This record gives sequence, structure tokens and C-alpha cells, in this order.
Amino acid sequence: MTESPRSSVPELTLSNSVRIPQLGFGVFQVPPEQTQEIVEDALAAGYRHIDTAAAYGNEAGVGAAIAASGIPRAEIFVTTKLRNGDQGRARAAFMDSRRALKLDTVDLYLIHWPVPSQGMFVQAWKELEGLYRDGYMRAIGVSNFLPEHLDALADQSQVLPAVNQIELHPGFRQAALAADTVARGIAVEAYSPLGQGAALADDEVAALADKYGTTPAQVVLAWHLGSGRIVIPKSANPGRLRENLAAVDLDLTQEEMDTLDGLDAGSRIGADPATASFSQL
Repeated sequence: MTESPRSSVPELTLSNSVRIPQLGFGVFQVPPEQTQEIVEDALAAGYRHIDTAAAYGNEAGVGAAIAASGIPRAEIFVTTKLRNGDQGRARAAFMDSRRALKLDTVDLYLIHWPVPSQGMFVQAWKELEGLYRDGYMRAIGVSNFLPEHLDALADQSQVLPAVNQIELHPGFRQAALAADTVARGIAVEAYSPLGQGAALADDEVAALADKYGTTPAQVVLAWHLGSGRIVIPKSANPGRLRENLAAVDLDLTQEEMDTLDGLDAGSRIGADPATASFSQL
């Protein structure tokens, strides 16, 4: 199972009834000068969900790839994110992203990190609510938000985040945060879904890959999909792009899902959202 998928990528319905492809393609750490080519490869492989961010510096490449693809805009789900240092100018920052992408609207716009030390994420969220009501984005959400940050939004705003994008992989499952997020009616989206490659070396993952004749990455992505999460792997290799997408054809048993759940070691790779304070500028 290393070629393009036989079946289509499943979609999830967000709280506002917008549908999102469950398996997308992330462009974190993709160099700006390579982004258009890599995203064109991803679109040609069959991806219809592209995840970027202002902080990545490659929104223009994503937009250029979409324009060059010839695929109708309505068929491509585009996510981008608000930089931490732009929380005080959220509307203007979104318009900057919109211009870079050369898109009239984006499908999902996220606050990238809460940065609680700034005390500005609620203000930024209210700006996103206004943009959402004005039709500039089909859904709004957050990234790296903990329960206390979600509580603050619930107490002081009117629109529920559609998505909470968090670090989540077999070595760092964040089960409590994920369960809390889902209980609020917010979809969980996993970034660094392969643990930046660490999960691929687990013996249990390798054994399942051997059993099914798949790649270890397909096993881990199938675990994410089977858990009901949105997942956004990335690769600059066209062959791996297609291999990852083929994970939609792999169904793990409940026992196998439980085995992968048991790999959780609390091994965070990225920053802690409770204290992260970088500006991304």
C-alpha cells in the first residue's frame, strides 16, 4: 500500500457544518522557495487540504501552487494562522495572509498560540469572530490551546472554535486535552503527527507495518484517522506524499489502536503552550 489511495480522503464535519478533509498536508519548515513545487506535488497526489501559517513564511508559495494547479478553489481546503506577535492587529494580519495567498477567503484561520503572558488572545479571537461574520473565513479555530485558554474564550466570546490544532503523536498523546477539546464540540487536529519521525522507530509500529505490508508512517496516520482526528503530515518527497495519503486505506483493529495508544510517554517535542511566549515575527 505505497501508491495513491484507492478510496477518497474522509471528511469530518466541524461544529459550524463546514466539512474538512481529515488528512491534509502541512508545510511547516518547508522553505519558501520550494513551497510552490512541493504543494503542487501534494495537490497532484490527491491532497485537498493544505495547512500553512504566516509564521512559516510560505503562504505565497501555497497560493501560487493553488493557482497553478487548475483545481477549482472550492475543492481545496486552506488553513493559515495568526502569528503570536500579531495578536494585537489580527484583522490587518489576516488581510496580509489573504494577500500573500491571493485568496478571497480562507477555509480555516487559527490563533497559532495563546501566549498567555501577552494577555491578548481573547481580543484577537474577537477580531476573528468579526472576520468570520464578514465572510472572510469559513471557520475559525485555535492552535496549542489548553483548557484554561478555551475556558477564557467560552467566557468572553460568542463563536466556538471549530478546531484546536495541537501536538499529538504516539509518544505524546495529550489524551486529557484531546478529550476536553472534543467534549466542547471542538475538533482535534494533530500536528507533528509522526513525532517528527520518532514514532516510526517504535517496535509496535514496525510490527504492524510488516503485518499489513505498509510503511510505518501509514500505520501511525491510520491510528490518527481511526481516532477521529484531523491530521497534517508533511514531506518534501513526492513518493512519501503518496504513501502518506494511502493511509486512508488502512483500518487498524481496536486492539491495535489500543496498542498504539499505549506508546504514550509524555514526550513533548514543541513548546509548552502554558509558557510559550515567542513572537514569530
